[in-house]
Amino acid sequence: METAANTNSIFETEIIVRPDDIDMNNHVHNSKYLDYIQTARFIQMRDNYKVPMEEYIGKGLNWFASEVHLQYKRELKFGDVALVKTQVGEWSGAQVTINVWVYNKATNKICVEGKMLYTLVSLASGRPTRIPEELIERHKI
Repeated sequence: METAANTNSIFETEIIVRPDDIDMNNHVHNSKYLDYIQTARFIQMRDNYKVPMEEYIGKGLNWFASEVHLQYKRELKFGDVALVKTQVGEWSGAQVTINVWVYNKATNKICVEGKMLYTLVSLASGRPTRIPEELIERHKI
C-alpha cells in the first residue's frame, strides 16, 4: 500500500546556541535539542499557524509531548545557529505526529532528525481529548 507524500508546510525557526547549552564534551547537550524543538513549535504555532498556545489554554486544552524519537547525527557548538524545521505529520484522534529536523544554519547539514507525538489534553480532566476538526483545518497550510 502506498502512502501519499506529506504536503504539509515545513516551518523554520532559528535558535542561537548559548553557553549554558554546552555539555562537558564542548557541544550542545542532547537534552537541549528537545528544548530547541519545543521553542520552535511554540513560535511556529503562534506565527505560522496563527493558533498560539494561549488560545488552547483559553479553551481548556494543552498539548503534552507523549513520545519523542530523535536521531543525533552532528554536533552543534557554542555560537552556532540551529535552524529548527518542523512539519505536521499525521492526525489521529487526540494525537498529532510532528516531523522535526535541526540543521546547522552555517553548514546546512542536519544535526538531529526525528518525530514527536503530541497529545491534546483537557486541562479540566487531565485526559486526552479528540482534536477538534476546526483546529486541524487551521494547521493545513
